[in-house]
Amino acid sequence: MTPQAGQTSSRTLSVTPEIIESYAEITGDYNPLHFNKEFAAGTRFERLIAQGGIATGLLHALVAMDLPGSGSVFLNQNWVFPKPVYIGDTITATGTITSIDERHRILMSFEVVNQDGVIVLKGDATVMQFQPTT
Repeated sequence: MTPQAGQTSSRTLSVTPEIIESYAEITGDYNPLHFNKEFAAGTRFERLIAQGGIATGLLHALVAMDLPGSGSVFLNQNWVFPKPVYIGDTITATGTITSIDERHRILMSFEVVNQDGVIVLKGDATVMQFQPTT
């Protein structure tokens, strides 16, 4: 499918303790905000939160697998995290193609919301879809 402005796609993920642990094993991010209930309780979050990379990873999967799809990579990203993702949340990432330039760079807007519709990530990025040359 040829990417076009206005196209949109979504992916959903339930954030489990196993996902938090797996992400930490891969990245080394064992921040106490993700693992130490007493530490997290003393912060503004009040309980354990997920690593930010879990929400952004859902966007990476969306771009690589859904829209624009296979062969796509990020060229740049601009995210903000207005609210945390808590363990047990179900998050839905939505990406929308806003424009495509003459060099085939695809500008996309993104939003990730939790099960209550609260925005936990928003931003935009430039992606490019590569095709095999042979």
